[in-house]
Amino acid sequence: MYQKYSNAHLCKVHFIEDVERKIKRDIRKFKMVERNDRIAVALSGGKDSIALLFILHKIFKNRPDIELLAITIDEGISGYREHTIKHAEKLADELGIPLKVRSFGDGFGITLDELTGKKEHAACTLCGVLRKNLLNKAARELGATKLAIGHNLDDEAQTILMNYLRGDVDRMKRMLPDAMQPGMVLRIKPLRSIPEKEVALYGFLNDLPVSTDECPYSGEALRNEIREMINNYEVKHPGTKYSLLRGFESISKVLQPPGTQVLQCEKCGEPSSETICKTCRLLCR
Repeated sequence: MYQKYSNAHLCKVHFIEDVERKIKRDIRKFKMVERNDRIAVALSGGKDSIALLFILHKIFKNRPDIELLAITIDEGISGYREHTIKHAEKLADELGIPLKVRSFGDGFGITLDELTGKKEHAACTLCGVLRKNLLNKAARELGATKLAIGHNLDDEAQTILMNYLRGDVDRMKRMLPDAMQPGMVLRIKPLRSIPEKEVALYGFLNDLPVSTDECPYSGEALRNEIREMINNYEVKHPGTKYSLLRGFESISKVLQPPGTQVLQCEKCGEPSSETICKTCRLLCR
């Protein structure tokens, strides 16, 4: 393959080495994994999370002090999530990693499909808030010290630009790799320096059970506009996504931890920036 941003031509062996080198570098740089960590991997069954679990297992399989486990969230998206859950179960079984499946139905008493029919909020807003709540709760219950999520370079660049455009400095602070918040399992992003297309190619070259299905609600997301904008700019100016990430890393050195006080939700007891958490507000509890 040809990497426009690096001007490098890579064969299969060297491409895989390049991806894994960047991931190992970021794990060391940001101290994502430490001794005796119990790491819960958010495993949706999509290409990013599948590759993430595979790579972490490959890197740490000979480290007896590092324990991996996986958490899959079933939002209740008919005709879509059933397939990705099968991919998640298949890989976890092949790697010998315990998998915990939690559903919106069990956690909140309603599926995403049912919720979108009742609420005025966009499906992606509902899903994002509820998934984060359920993932954190499951990871905490399982005694995880870290929660690994499959955000790739494209995801990070899009989030950074969205926060810039909104002027949301507090949300930018929460993106800091060491931003600890009471009640929240520390999230790590080992794929943060790997472009989305390269994550997909890595999965293909390693014969991973990757789903190419797209969530039926994904077209509603505001993020799509930002994605298209960045992708168009990346074609004309290779390296734009890395520039956004490196620029954020540079200014992050002067950003202080989030100033928002972390409270306990009066209704569910989960961490929140307000007396009633966003999950409870969206569910009208």
